[in-house]
Amino acid sequence: MEDENMIMKFISLPGLLVGVLLLGISSCATAPKPLAPGELRLLSILVPGKENVKLYLPFTVDMSFEADGEPEIRAACFYFADDGPHCFKVTDVNYGSPGTVRSQIHTSNPGAQLLKGYILYIRNGKIQSTNMLSAYFRTIQQ
Repeated sequence: MEDENMIMKFISLPGLLVGVLLLGISSCATAPKPLAPGELRLLSILVPGKENVKLYLPFTVDMSFEADGEPEIRAACFYFADDGPHCFKVTDVNYGSPGTVRSQIHTSNPGAQLLKGYILYIRNGKIQSTNMLSAYFRTIQQ
């Protein structure tokens, strides 16, 4: 009987340690950093119709964000295959939860592309930039 108790303790200890370790890792990974006063943080970037973007013609890019308040958004800026930044006028802003920004952009680079984007906004009277996110799209001939 004493041998069985010893075996059970030996088996359950590693399982308990693994469970505690996984719980600690998951609690750190899911805790988002709170926004600073006036901060705007980019959550996602999406290119609707990303398989049919035509060279030289405007196409839409949608970005979602979270913000402390309603900071003034100045522009949406992008890198095309590390060429840039190219900043474009924002055509629509919706301060919701999450908020959304829409911009019409264009490119002259053919083929599959990695688009990296961020938003310029006013915070404490100065122009600030958000974090940068990326999305893929492909340009085709007209």
